[in-house]
Amino acid sequence: MPEATRDRAWIAARIPHQGSMCLLDGVVEWDAASVRCTATSHTQADNPLRAQGRLAATCGIEYAAQAMAVHGALLAEAARRGGARQRPRTGYLASVRKLVLQVERLDDIPAPLEISAERISGEGATVLYAFVVSAAGRTLLSGRAAVILDAAALGDNAS
Repeated sequence: MPEATRDRAWIAARIPHQGSMCLLDGVVEWDAASVRCTATSHTQADNPLRAQGRLAATCGIEYAAQAMAVHGALLAEAARRGGARQRPRTGYLASVRKLVLQVERLDDIPAPLEISAERISGEGATVLYAFVVSAAGRTLLSGRAAVILDAAALGDNAS
């Protein structure tokens, strides 16, 4: 079983989002197929995703995308420990489907967010995740996200 807990500093060192844009506080648990993270940044007045003093529920997609990036970093780290020469892969959110919003906004949710992402499929340059953002046992939003890995390399191959 991989080490379970990673803190905000660990996350910020491995995803492209820095400062207040690094939304996640930590990794609660993970395995080869999934990751579960926590966040309290949705309650902060200086959250960079706020607009007109509010944090729309759709911003939960960014929380889920960061959890997916963390999952990729965890998998790459585990592969390196196993002797593989795998470098971290850059991913870009390509699409979100089957999005279900149960609330209008996140900033009025006092409990910490729990962000779960499960890798449904993926090989090569694309990965499909199902995600759920919840708080205090209540689902706030859910959906599926397609991630394209190493998009710059795909463009190079098209030339």
